[in-house]
Amino acid sequence: MQDTSWIDREAYPFQSNYFESPDGRIHFLDEGEGEAVVMLHGSLTWSFLYRDFIKTLAPGYRCIVPDHLGFGLSDKPAQAAYRPADHALRLQQLIEHLQLDNFSLVVHDFGGPIGLSYALEHPQAIRSMIILNTWMWPLRGEGVAHIAGLMSRGKPGKFIFQNLNFELQVLFPQVWGKRSKLGKELHQQYLKPFPDAESRLAITAFARELLGSSDWYEKLWQQRDRIKEIPALLLWGMKDPIFKQKHLARWQSLFSDTKTVTFPTAGHFLQEEGGAFLLNSLKEFLSEQFSGNK
Repeated sequence: MQDTSWIDREAYPFQSNYFESPDGRIHFLDEGEGEAVVMLHGSLTWSFLYRDFIKTLAPGYRCIVPDHLGFGLSDKPAQAAYRPADHALRLQQLIEHLQLDNFSLVVHDFGGPIGLSYALEHPQAIRSMIILNTWMWPLRGEGVAHIAGLMSRGKPGKFIFQNLNFELQVLFPQVWGKRSKLGKELHQQYLKPFPDAESRLAITAFARELLGSSDWYEKLWQQRDRIKEIPALLLWGMKDPIFKQKHLARWQSLFSDTKTVTFPTAGHFLQEEGGAFLLNSLKEFLSEQFSGNK
Protein backbone atom coordinates (compact mmCIF):
# COMPACT_ATOMS: atom_id res chain seq x y z
CA MET A 1 0.00 0.00 0.00
CA GLN A 2 1.41 3.37 -0.98
CA ASP A 3 2.36 5.98 1.59
CA THR A 4 -0.08 8.89 1.64
CA SER A 5 1.22 10.63 4.75
CA TRP A 6 2.56 13.46 2.58
CA ILE A 7 -0.94 14.59 1.52
CA ASP A 8 -2.00 17.96 2.90
CA ARG A 9 -5.26 16.84 4.49
CA GLU A 10 -6.34 20.39 5.23
CA ALA A 11 -6.26 21.14 1.52
CA TYR A 12 -7.41 17.67 0.47
CA PRO A 13 -9.70 16.31 3.23
CA PHE A 14 -11.52 13.83 1.01
CA GLN A 15 -12.40 10.16 1.31
CA SER A 16 -10.67 7.86 -1.17
CA ASN A 17 -12.62 5.44 -3.35
CA TYR A 18 -11.29 2.80 -5.72
CA PHE A 19 -12.46 1.15 -8.91
CA GLU A 20 -10.87 -2.10 -10.04
CA SER A 21 -10.36 -1.65 -13.76
CA PRO A 22 -8.98 -4.52 -15.87
CA ASP A 23 -5.66 -2.63 -16.01
CA GLY A 24 -5.31 -1.63 -12.36
CA ARG A 25 -6.93 0.08 -9.43
CA ILE A 26 -8.22 3.59 -10.14
CA HIS A 27 -8.54 6.07 -7.30
CA PHE A 28 -11.42 8.55 -7.37
CA LEU A 29 -13.22 11.04 -5.17
CA ASP A 30 -16.99 10.97 -4.77
CA GLU A 31 -17.99 13.96 -2.66
CA GLY A 32 -21.34 15.65 -2.06
CA GLU A 33 -24.86 14.91 -3.22
CA GLY A 34 -27.01 16.10 -6.08
CA GLU A 35 -26.48 16.30 -9.84
CA ALA A 36 -23.17 14.74 -10.83
CA VAL A 37 -20.15 16.70 -12.02
CA VAL A 38 -17.22 14.65 -13.35
CA MET A 39 -13.84 16.43 -13.34
CA LEU A 40 -10.84 15.17 -15.31
CA HIS A 41 -7.23 16.21 -14.87
CA GLY A 42 -4.42 16.00 -17.40
CA SER A 43 -0.69 15.44 -17.37
CA LEU A 44 1.46 16.10 -14.28
CA THR A 45 -1.55 16.49 -12.01
CA TRP A 46 -4.15 14.43 -10.14
CA SER A 47 -7.45 14.97 -8.33
CA PHE A 48 -5.71 17.39 -5.93
CA LEU A 49 -5.98 19.96 -8.76
CA TYR A 50 -9.76 20.11 -8.27
CA ARG A 51 -9.82 20.40 -4.47
CA ASP A 52 -11.27 23.94 -4.50
CA PHE A 53 -13.84 22.98 -7.14
CA ILE A 54 -15.00 20.16 -4.87
CA LYS A 55 -15.18 22.34 -1.77
CA THR A 56 -17.21 24.93 -3.69
CA LEU A 57 -19.63 22.51 -5.35
CA ALA A 58 -20.02 19.55 -2.98
CA PRO A 59 -22.70 21.21 -0.83
CA GLY A 60 -25.06 20.99 -3.82
CA TYR A 61 -23.50 18.62 -6.35
CA ARG A 62 -21.99 15.16 -6.47
CA CYS A 63 -18.34 15.70 -7.41
CA ILE A 64 -16.60 12.72 -9.01
CA VAL A 65 -12.90 13.20 -9.64
CA PRO A 66 -10.74 10.26 -10.74
CA ASP A 67 -6.99 9.95 -10.94
CA HIS A 68 -6.15 8.47 -14.32
CA LEU A 69 -4.27 5.19 -14.10
CA GLY A 70 -0.60 6.04 -13.58
CA PHE A 71 -1.39 9.30 -11.80
CA GLY A 72 -2.10 10.46 -8.26
CA LEU A 73 -3.26 7.70 -5.94
CA SER A 74 -4.17 5.27 -8.71
CA ASP A 75 -2.04 2.24 -9.49
CA LYS A 76 0.94 2.74 -11.78
CA PRO A 77 1.41 -0.69 -13.39
CA ALA A 78 4.44 -1.04 -15.64
CA GLN A 79 2.62 -3.09 -18.26
CA ALA A 80 -0.48 -0.90 -18.65
CA ALA A 81 -1.25 1.05 -21.81
CA TYR A 82 -1.17 4.80 -21.17
CA ARG A 83 -2.36 6.28 -24.45
CA PRO A 84 -5.24 8.76 -24.17
CA ALA A 85 -7.55 6.27 -25.87
CA ASP A 86 -6.72 3.71 -23.17
CA HIS A 87 -7.52 6.23 -20.43
CA ALA A 88 -10.77 7.03 -22.24
CA LEU A 89 -11.79 3.38 -22.17
CA ARG A 90 -11.10 3.18 -18.45
CA LEU A 91 -13.09 6.37 -17.88
CA GLN A 92 -16.05 4.79 -19.67
CA GLN A 93 -15.74 1.75 -17.42
CA LEU A 94 -15.77 3.94 -14.32
CA ILE A 95 -18.79 5.95 -15.52
CA GLU A 96 -20.68 2.74 -16.25
CA HIS A 97 -19.67 1.33 -12.87
CA LEU A 98 -21.08 4.44 -11.14
CA GLN A 99 -24.16 4.41 -13.42
CA LEU A 100 -23.83 8.10 -14.21
CA ASP A 101 -26.22 9.88 -16.55
CA ASN A 102 -27.15 13.49 -17.28
CA PHE A 103 -23.96 14.80 -15.69
CA SER A 104 -21.71 17.78 -16.27
CA LEU A 105 -18.18 17.22 -17.50
CA VAL A 106 -15.16 19.33 -16.53
CA VAL A 107 -12.02 18.77 -18.62
CA HIS A 108 -8.50 20.16 -18.62
CA ASP A 109 -5.30 19.35 -20.55
CA PHE A 110 -5.30 15.62 -21.50
CA GLY A 111 -8.61 15.36 -19.67
CA GLY A 112 -10.06 17.12 -22.73
CA PRO A 113 -9.68 14.42 -25.38
CA ILE A 114 -10.09 11.69 -22.76
CA GLY A 115 -13.39 13.03 -21.41
CA LEU A 116 -14.78 14.43 -24.62
CA SER A 117 -14.34 11.10 -26.34
CA TYR A 118 -17.01 9.84 -23.93
CA ALA A 119 -19.19 12.85 -24.68
CA LEU A 120 -18.92 12.19 -28.41
CA GLU A 121 -20.06 8.60 -27.92
CA HIS A 122 -22.78 9.47 -25.38
CA PRO A 123 -23.85 13.08 -26.02
CA GLN A 124 -27.26 12.42 -24.47
CA ALA A 125 -25.56 11.67 -21.13
CA ILE A 126 -23.85 15.06 -20.89
CA ARG A 127 -25.83 17.90 -19.34
CA SER A 128 -23.14 20.54 -19.84
CA MET A 129 -19.40 20.91 -20.29
CA ILE A 130 -16.76 23.09 -18.67
CA ILE A 131 -13.58 23.30 -20.73
CA LEU A 132 -10.28 24.65 -19.39
CA ASN A 133 -7.11 25.01 -21.51
CA THR A 134 -7.31 21.81 -23.52
CA TRP A 135 -7.74 20.50 -27.05
CA MET A 136 -9.44 17.77 -29.13
CA TRP A 137 -7.66 17.85 -32.50
CA PRO A 138 -4.22 16.88 -33.86
CA LEU A 139 -1.36 19.05 -32.60
CA ARG A 140 0.86 18.60 -35.65
CA GLY A 141 2.78 21.79 -36.25
CA GLU A 142 2.59 22.82 -32.59
CA GLY A 143 6.12 23.46 -31.30
CA VAL A 144 5.45 22.25 -27.77
CA ALA A 145 4.01 18.96 -28.99
CA HIS A 146 6.94 18.29 -31.33
CA ILE A 147 9.54 19.09 -28.69
CA ALA A 148 7.81 16.93 -26.08
CA GLY A 149 7.44 14.09 -28.58
CA LEU A 150 11.11 14.15 -29.50
CA MET A 151 12.35 14.50 -25.92
CA SER A 152 10.21 11.66 -24.55
CA ARG A 153 11.38 8.93 -26.93
CA GLY A 154 14.03 6.28 -26.50
CA LYS A 155 16.61 5.93 -23.75
CA PRO A 156 17.33 9.69 -23.57
CA GLY A 157 13.61 10.36 -23.11
CA LYS A 158 13.32 7.77 -20.39
CA PHE A 159 16.26 9.31 -18.57
CA ILE A 160 15.01 12.90 -18.92
CA PHE A 161 11.34 12.32 -18.15
CA GLN A 162 11.44 9.34 -15.80
CA ASN A 163 14.78 9.46 -14.02
CA LEU A 164 15.24 13.24 -13.83
CA ASN A 165 11.50 14.00 -13.57
CA PHE A 166 12.12 16.89 -15.96
CA GLU A 167 8.47 17.74 -16.59
CA LEU A 168 7.44 18.13 -12.97
CA GLN A 169 10.70 19.60 -11.73
CA VAL A 170 11.41 22.03 -14.60
CA LEU A 171 8.48 22.41 -17.02
CA PHE A 172 5.63 22.41 -14.50
CA PRO A 173 6.57 25.79 -12.96
CA GLN A 174 7.09 27.34 -16.40
CA VAL A 175 3.44 27.18 -17.44
CA TRP A 176 2.03 29.18 -14.52
CA GLY A 177 0.99 32.76 -15.14
CA LYS A 178 2.50 33.80 -11.81
CA ARG A 179 5.14 31.34 -10.69
CA SER A 180 5.11 32.85 -7.22
CA LYS A 181 1.77 31.08 -6.67
CA LEU A 182 3.54 27.73 -6.89
CA GLY A 183 5.13 27.60 -3.45
CA LYS A 184 7.38 24.76 -2.33
CA GLU A 185 4.71 23.05 -0.26
CA LEU A 186 2.16 23.18 -3.07
CA HIS A 187 4.72 21.89 -5.58
CA GLN A 188 5.35 18.92 -3.28
CA GLN A 189 1.70 17.88 -3.57
CA TYR A 190 2.28 17.38 -7.29
CA LEU A 191 5.75 15.84 -6.99
CA LYS A 192 5.01 13.27 -4.29
CA PRO A 193 2.70 10.96 -6.33
CA PHE A 194 5.66 10.29 -8.66
CA PRO A 195 8.59 9.45 -6.35
CA ASP A 196 10.71 7.38 -8.77
CA ALA A 197 11.26 6.53 -12.40
CA GLU A 198 8.87 3.57 -12.34
CA SER A 199 6.02 5.80 -11.17
CA ARG A 200 6.42 8.24 -14.07
CA LEU A 201 5.55 5.97 -16.99
CA ALA A 202 2.20 7.67 -17.61
CA ILE A 203 3.80 11.13 -17.60
CA THR A 204 6.30 10.06 -20.25
CA ALA A 205 3.53 8.45 -22.28
CA PHE A 206 1.47 11.64 -22.27
CA ALA A 207 4.44 13.67 -23.55
CA ARG A 208 4.94 11.14 -26.33
CA GLU A 209 1.23 10.97 -27.18
CA LEU A 210 0.82 14.71 -27.78
CA LEU A 211 1.79 13.75 -31.32
CA GLY A 212 1.63 9.96 -31.11
CA SER A 213 -2.15 9.91 -30.80
CA SER A 214 -2.73 12.40 -33.62
CA ASP A 215 -4.90 10.00 -35.63
CA TRP A 216 -7.12 9.45 -32.58
CA TYR A 217 -7.46 13.20 -32.01
CA GLU A 218 -8.39 13.62 -35.67
CA LYS A 219 -11.10 10.99 -35.30
CA LEU A 220 -12.51 12.85 -32.30
CA TRP A 221 -12.47 16.21 -34.06
CA GLN A 222 -14.26 14.82 -37.10
CA GLN A 223 -17.16 13.91 -34.78
CA ARG A 224 -17.30 17.32 -33.08
CA ASP A 225 -20.78 18.18 -34.34
CA ARG A 226 -22.15 15.54 -31.97
CA ILE A 227 -21.43 17.79 -28.99
CA LYS A 228 -21.87 21.27 -30.47
CA GLU A 229 -25.37 21.72 -29.00
CA ILE A 230 -24.31 20.87 -25.44
CA PRO A 231 -24.07 24.03 -23.29
CA ALA A 232 -20.41 24.82 -22.68
CA LEU A 233 -18.48 27.13 -20.40
CA LEU A 234 -14.97 27.98 -21.60
CA LEU A 235 -12.62 29.00 -18.80
CA TRP A 236 -9.23 30.03 -20.17
CA GLY A 237 -5.91 31.09 -18.71
CA MET A 238 -4.53 33.57 -21.23
CA LYS A 239 -0.87 33.24 -20.17
CA ASP A 240 -0.79 29.54 -20.94
CA PRO A 241 2.23 28.94 -23.23
CA ILE A 242 0.75 25.64 -24.42
CA PHE A 243 -2.92 26.33 -25.23
CA LYS A 244 -3.37 29.88 -26.38
CA GLN A 245 -5.92 32.31 -27.82
CA LYS A 246 -6.07 30.40 -31.12
CA HIS A 247 -7.03 27.20 -29.31
CA LEU A 248 -9.74 29.01 -27.37
CA ALA A 249 -11.07 30.46 -30.63
CA ARG A 250 -11.46 26.97 -32.07
CA TRP A 251 -13.64 25.96 -29.13
CA GLN A 252 -15.65 29.15 -29.42
CA SER A 253 -16.38 28.40 -33.08
CA LEU A 254 -17.65 24.91 -32.26
CA PHE A 255 -20.39 25.40 -29.70
CA SER A 256 -23.74 27.01 -30.42
CA ASP A 257 -24.49 27.64 -26.73
CA THR A 258 -21.35 28.83 -25.04
CA LYS A 259 -20.02 31.31 -22.51
CA THR A 260 -16.37 32.33 -22.27
CA VAL A 261 -14.56 33.65 -19.21
CA THR A 262 -10.88 34.53 -19.65
CA PHE A 263 -8.22 35.10 -17.01
CA PRO A 264 -5.55 37.48 -18.34
CA THR A 265 -2.86 36.71 -15.74
CA ALA A 266 -3.42 32.96 -15.31
CA GLY A 267 -1.44 30.22 -17.01
CA HIS A 268 -2.08 26.59 -17.83
CA PHE A 269 -3.25 25.45 -14.40
CA LEU A 270 -6.24 27.75 -14.10
CA GLN A 271 -7.64 25.69 -11.22
CA GLU A 272 -4.70 26.93 -9.15
CA GLU A 273 -4.67 30.54 -10.35
CA GLY A 274 -8.29 31.45 -11.11
CA GLY A 275 -9.30 32.19 -7.53
CA ALA A 276 -12.77 33.16 -6.36
CA PHE A 277 -13.79 34.56 -9.75
CA LEU A 278 -13.18 31.19 -11.37
CA LEU A 279 -15.16 29.35 -8.71
CA ASN A 280 -18.04 31.80 -8.89
CA SER A 281 -18.16 31.50 -12.69
CA LEU A 282 -18.26 27.72 -12.42
CA LYS A 283 -20.96 27.69 -9.76
CA GLU A 284 -23.10 30.22 -11.63
CA PHE A 285 -22.92 28.25 -14.87
CA LEU A 286 -23.87 24.97 -13.23
CA SER A 287 -26.70 26.63 -11.36
CA GLU A 288 -28.09 27.85 -14.68
CA GLN A 289 -27.85 24.38 -16.21
CA PHE A 290 -29.57 22.70 -13.28
CA SER A 291 -31.90 25.60 -12.49
CA GLY A 292 -34.86 23.27 -12.31
CA ASN A 293 -33.15 21.35 -9.53
CA LYS A 294 -31.38 24.11 -7.58
